[in-house]
Amino acid sequence: MEDLYELLEVDRDAGAEEIKRSYRRLAMQYHPDANPGDEAAEARFKQIAAAYEVLSDPERRARYDRYGTTGGFDIGDPFGSGPGGLGDLFEAFFGGASPFGASRSQPRGPQRGPDIEVVASLDLREVVTGVQRDLTFRTALACADCVGTGAQPGTSIERCAECEGTGEVRSIRQTVLGQIVSAAPCRRCGGTGDVLEAACATCEGEGRIVQDITITTDIPAGVDTGTTLRLTGRGAVGPRGGPPGDLYVRIDVRPHERFERNGIDLIERRRISVSQAALGARILIETLDDPDELTVPPGTQHGHVVPLKGKGVPRLNGRGRGNLLVVLEVVVPTDLSEEEGNLFRRLAELRDEEVGMADRGFKNWIRDTLQR
Repeated sequence: MEDLYELLEVDRDAGAEEIKRSYRRLAMQYHPDANPGDEAAEARFKQIAAAYEVLSDPERRARYDRYGTTGGFDIGDPFGSGPGGLGDLFEAFFGGASPFGASRSQPRGPQRGPDIEVVASLDLREVVTGVQRDLTFRTALACADCVGTGAQPGTSIERCAECEGTGEVRSIRQTVLGQIVSAAPCRRCGGTGDVLEAACATCEGEGRIVQDITITTDIPAGVDTGTTLRLTGRGAVGPRGGPPGDLYVRIDVRPHERFERNGIDLIERRRISVSQAALGARILIETLDDPDELTVPPGTQHGHVVPLKGKGVPRLNGRGRGNLLVVLEVVVPTDLSEEEGNLFRRLAELRDEEVGMADRGFKNWIRDTLQR
């Protein structure tokens, strides 16, 4: 792609308003509706849209100015409804309608309800096994009296005559650049496309009521703090029979008193004695499953890690489990009895190691060392 500033025909120090004006002018010039069958114009139009998407965002423009990268912008469908599509741009400039008068709008119909987020707190054992959890939250439910229509039972619902059921009214104005069509929600029906003969007394015409509910959902093994589960269609319902949004369950895992988590592995720090480290030992380890026996090899050094395979956390939506990594920490005794001290001194003599500095004092140790 050529230089973005050249595509929009502006200088590199152009302000936001100048960039917007230039984009609107070029978009009208190269729009496919204004150039039917002209593939070159359509391709140019997409490039212009991509350039504006970058230069209209201060952060992405700064990245482009510094590094020459657009920040991963994908042109995609220029009339798409997703973020960055021209549906968003025309919404900002022309109220959602194409400036060339082409009819792209469809009847709006009932609006989708909002999404809801709840937090589920788990302990580490529940993460390993998976769990069913009751979730209580406030949401909007379809009104039972009017069955979500918003109309008083026994009354009618008519299509709005002002917007002909589209939920929006459109106006056309002439400019030096041609016709510009703008659209706005219909005031008579509130953008729903329908007019009620009489509103439901229970929900006041909303078609929904707000209350607390409790649902039970399965939380799979392997989740972690920050994992978000999406339950499609379990959010709040929309007004007047609108479809529900989604429910997002954000996971929060409480810290464990003994185990640390590192991805799918668990870490436990286990203290062992000098004798166990030197001679080796078999010790019992508590896991999140059943107790397991761990072998401490002779000559184990402080910080040595022994893995217990398959005793970690399951892979989320996958197969297998991580390991329990046991970090062995050698503890030096600090309260030796006289007999224990003599045994250590005897061991030091056998290994020709200098000991006893603390007993004799530092000065005596220096004197004895210099006399040798």
